[in-house]
Amino acid sequence: MKSSYEPIGKLVRLVDERNRDDRSLPVMGINISKNFMPSVANTTESDLTKYKIIRKGQFAYSPMQVGRDEVIRVVLYTADEEAIISPAYLVFEIIDQSIITPEYLMMWFQRKESDRFGWFISDGSVRSSLDWERFCEINVPIHADKARQFQAATIYSSLQANERRYFRSVKDLQLICDSFMSDLIEKYESSSLGRYIELSTNSNYGLDVTNVRGVATDKKLIKSKANMTDVDITNYKILQNGEFVFTPDTSRRGEKISLALNSEGQDVLVSKIYSVFRVKDHDELLPEFLLLWFKRAEFDRYARFHSWGSARETFNWEDMCEVSLPVPPKEIQESIVAIYEVLETRIAISSKVQKMISPSAPILFAGIIQDIEKVS
Repeated sequence: MKSSYEPIGKLVRLVDERNRDDRSLPVMGINISKNFMPSVANTTESDLTKYKIIRKGQFAYSPMQVGRDEVIRVVLYTADEEAIISPAYLVFEIIDQSIITPEYLMMWFQRKESDRFGWFISDGSVRSSLDWERFCEINVPIHADKARQFQAATIYSSLQANERRYFRSVKDLQLICDSFMSDLIEKYESSSLGRYIELSTNSNYGLDVTNVRGVATDKKLIKSKANMTDVDITNYKILQNGEFVFTPDTSRRGEKISLALNSEGQDVLVSKIYSVFRVKDHDELLPEFLLLWFKRAEFDRYARFHSWGSARETFNWEDMCEVSLPVPPKEIQESIVAIYEVLETRIAISSKVQKMISPSAPILFAGIIQDIEKVS
C-alpha cells in the first residue's frame, strides 16, 4: 500500500456487543479531554444488559455536541479489563492493524486540527452532531513505511504512559496528605480559630492598581478582573504578605468560599468589601498550615452551611472565629506543610507535562504528511 490519505470508513468497522449476560463490569463514560472515566450517571435503575461492551484496542465515539464543544469525542480503550458504556455511544475497531494501529489513529484525533475539522463538518442541528457516516469520511494519513507509523505512535503512547504514571503518583500523595489532616482530628483536641487570629485593617499607603488582587474559590489570589479605570483605590485594604483575605459573600460561588493567603512576598491591595486577617502567633499556628485546613472540601461545606441571609448569604468574621480545628505542635504543622509543598510541585509538573503532550501529536505527524504530499 502506497502512502496516501484514506477515509476512516475504509479502516474501521462498528462493533455492537451488548452486555446481555448482565455481567458486573465497570460502567465508563468519556469526557471532553478524550479520556475514559467512571460514569457519573445514576445507573441504579438502568438496564445494563443494553449497555455496550468495550474491549482493549477498541474505540468509543460520541457523535453529539461536536459542533458545540469543537471536540471530536473519540477515545481509545487501553485497559485490560472489559467495561460497559452507554448504548448512546458507538464502538468501533480497526479492521486491519497491519495497515493502521489503534494508537496511531488515536494520535490523529489528539490533534487540535482534527477537532476543528470535526467542528467544521458537523451538522447545524441543536446537538451539533457529527454522525457516523460523516465521521467515516474524515481522511487519515497512511504511510507506506509502517515502521514510521509505529515509531510515531510508540513515542506518543510512551509520553502518555509516563504522564499517567506521574498523575497516579500525584493522586497517591494527595491521599497521604488528606489522611494526615483527617488523623489530626482524632489525635488533637480542637480549638476555636478565633483565639489564633485577628482582623487586619491597614489602609492603602500608596500602592497602585497593578497591586490590586481578587480572590478565587480555589484559595488563591488572582489579578483583579475588575475594570479599575477611574476607581478610587485609596480606601482599598492592604493585604500584607502572610495575611489572609476572604469574601464574606458565599452566594453563587459553586458551594465554595473565596479565600486566600498572600504568599507573593509583597503587600497587595484588595477590595474594601473583603475581610483581611492574620495569625497572631506563628509559633502556635502556621499560616501555611491554616491554609491547608481551609482548602479541605469539608471547610467549604462548613462555610456554606453556616452562611446566613436571604438574597445574599454571608459567612462573616464572627463565623470565621467560631471555626473549630485541631492545632498540633509546630513541628508537626511544618512537616505536613512540607509534604503539601511537594504535592503542589508535583501537580504543577503534571499540568506542564499534560500541556507538552498535546502539541507533540502534530509534530510527530509532520514528517508523515510531508512524505504523502511528496508522493501526491
